[in-house]
Amino acid sequence: MSILAEYGPELCLREFNTQGRLAEECIPETLEPNKIYYFLKKGQKNYWLNGEIALRKTKGNEQLSRPIASIIILEATHFLKNGEVWTKGSYKVIETYDPNDPTIHFETTDKLNKII
Repeated sequence: MSILAEYGPELCLREFNTQGRLAEECIPETLEPNKIYYFLKKGQKNYWLNGEIALRKTKGNEQLSRPIASIIILEATHFLKNGEVWTKGSYKVIETYDPNDPTIHFETTDKLNKII
Protein backbone atom coordinates (compact mmCIF):
# COMPACT_ATOMS: atom_id res chain seq x y z
CA MET A 1 0.00 0.00 0.00
CA SER A 2 1.23 3.50 -0.75
CA ILE A 3 0.37 6.98 0.44
CA LEU A 4 -0.69 9.31 -2.34
CA ALA A 5 0.09 12.93 -1.43
CA GLU A 6 0.48 15.98 -3.63
CA TYR A 7 2.64 18.99 -2.83
CA GLY A 8 1.03 22.21 -4.06
CA PRO A 9 3.25 25.23 -4.69
CA GLU A 10 0.04 27.21 -5.26
CA LEU A 11 -3.66 26.90 -4.49
CA CYS A 12 -5.79 26.18 -7.57
CA LEU A 13 -9.56 26.47 -7.31
CA ARG A 14 -12.43 26.33 -9.82
CA GLU A 15 -14.20 29.34 -11.33
CA PHE A 16 -16.84 30.90 -9.05
CA ASN A 17 -20.09 28.94 -9.03
CA THR A 18 -18.82 26.00 -11.13
CA GLN A 19 -21.63 23.51 -11.58
CA GLY A 20 -21.21 20.37 -9.49
CA ARG A 21 -18.66 21.99 -7.15
CA LEU A 22 -19.08 23.19 -3.58
CA ALA A 23 -18.46 26.88 -2.85
CA GLU A 24 -15.17 26.04 -1.05
CA GLU A 25 -13.88 24.29 -4.20
CA CYS A 26 -14.27 27.56 -6.12
CA ILE A 27 -12.79 31.04 -6.19
CA PRO A 28 -15.09 33.42 -4.28
CA GLU A 29 -17.15 35.83 -6.39
CA THR A 30 -15.00 38.68 -5.08
CA LEU A 31 -11.55 38.47 -3.50
CA GLU A 32 -10.63 41.16 -1.00
CA PRO A 33 -7.19 41.78 0.53
CA ASN A 34 -6.92 40.92 4.24
CA LYS A 35 -10.05 38.75 4.10
CA ILE A 36 -10.02 35.05 5.04
CA TYR A 37 -11.63 32.43 2.79
CA TYR A 38 -12.04 28.65 2.98
CA PHE A 39 -11.01 26.00 0.47
CA LEU A 40 -11.69 22.33 -0.19
CA LYS A 41 -9.62 20.04 -2.43
CA LYS A 42 -10.05 16.34 -3.18
CA GLY A 43 -6.94 14.37 -2.26
CA GLN A 44 -4.18 14.74 0.28
CA LYS A 45 -2.64 18.12 -0.57
CA ASN A 46 0.34 19.65 1.21
CA TYR A 47 0.87 23.40 0.92
CA TRP A 48 3.69 25.69 1.97
CA LEU A 49 2.48 27.51 5.09
CA ASN A 50 5.41 29.82 5.76
CA GLY A 51 4.83 32.58 3.23
CA GLU A 52 2.88 33.83 0.25
CA ILE A 53 1.82 31.56 -2.61
CA ALA A 54 -0.20 32.16 -5.76
CA LEU A 55 -3.95 31.59 -6.03
CA ARG A 56 -4.94 30.43 -9.52
CA LYS A 57 -8.11 29.33 -11.28
CA THR A 58 -8.25 25.81 -12.70
CA LYS A 59 -10.50 24.23 -15.29
CA GLY A 60 -9.13 20.82 -14.27
CA ASN A 61 -6.45 18.67 -15.90
CA GLU A 62 -3.80 21.25 -14.97
CA GLN A 63 -5.39 23.99 -17.12
CA LEU A 64 -4.45 26.98 -14.97
CA SER A 65 -4.83 30.74 -15.13
CA ARG A 66 -2.09 33.18 -14.29
CA PRO A 67 -1.99 34.06 -10.58
CA ILE A 68 -5.07 36.04 -9.58
CA ALA A 69 -3.93 36.73 -6.01
CA SER A 70 -1.14 36.31 -3.51
CA ILE A 71 -2.34 34.37 -0.45
CA ILE A 72 -1.12 32.81 2.76
CA ILE A 73 -2.49 29.39 3.70
CA LEU A 74 -3.48 29.66 7.36
CA GLU A 75 -4.58 26.08 7.90
CA ALA A 76 -4.79 22.82 5.95
CA THR A 77 -6.37 19.67 7.36
CA HIS A 78 -6.74 16.21 5.81
CA PHE A 79 -9.92 14.22 6.45
CA LEU A 80 -11.97 11.31 5.10
CA LYS A 81 -15.25 11.91 3.29
CA ASN A 82 -17.10 8.82 2.02
CA GLY A 83 -13.85 6.83 2.19
CA GLU A 84 -11.83 9.38 0.16
CA VAL A 85 -9.13 11.73 1.42
CA TRP A 86 -9.84 15.46 1.15
CA THR A 87 -7.98 18.61 2.24
CA LYS A 88 -9.76 21.61 3.69
CA GLY A 89 -8.41 24.84 5.08
CA SER A 90 -8.36 28.59 5.07
CA TYR A 91 -6.31 31.27 3.36
CA LYS A 92 -5.84 35.01 3.69
CA VAL A 93 -5.67 37.18 0.58
CA ILE A 94 -2.64 39.49 0.63
CA GLU A 95 -3.22 41.21 -2.71
CA THR A 96 -5.20 40.59 -5.89
CA TYR A 97 -4.11 40.85 -9.52
CA ASP A 98 -5.91 41.87 -12.68
CA PRO A 99 -5.93 38.72 -14.86
CA ASN A 100 -5.40 40.89 -17.97
CA ASP A 101 -2.29 42.61 -16.54
CA PRO A 102 0.84 41.04 -18.11
CA THR A 103 2.97 41.82 -15.02
CA ILE A 104 4.66 38.73 -13.60
CA HIS A 105 4.12 38.45 -9.83
CA PHE A 106 5.71 35.07 -9.07
CA GLU A 107 8.82 33.27 -10.31
CA THR A 108 8.15 29.60 -9.56
CA THR A 109 7.08 29.82 -5.90
CA ASP A 110 8.86 33.11 -5.14
CA LYS A 111 6.86 36.32 -5.07
CA LEU A 112 8.95 38.74 -7.14
CA ASN A 113 8.96 41.74 -4.81
CA LYS A 114 10.25 39.41 -2.05
CA ILE A 115 13.32 38.19 -3.98
CA ILE A 116 16.62 39.71 -2.83
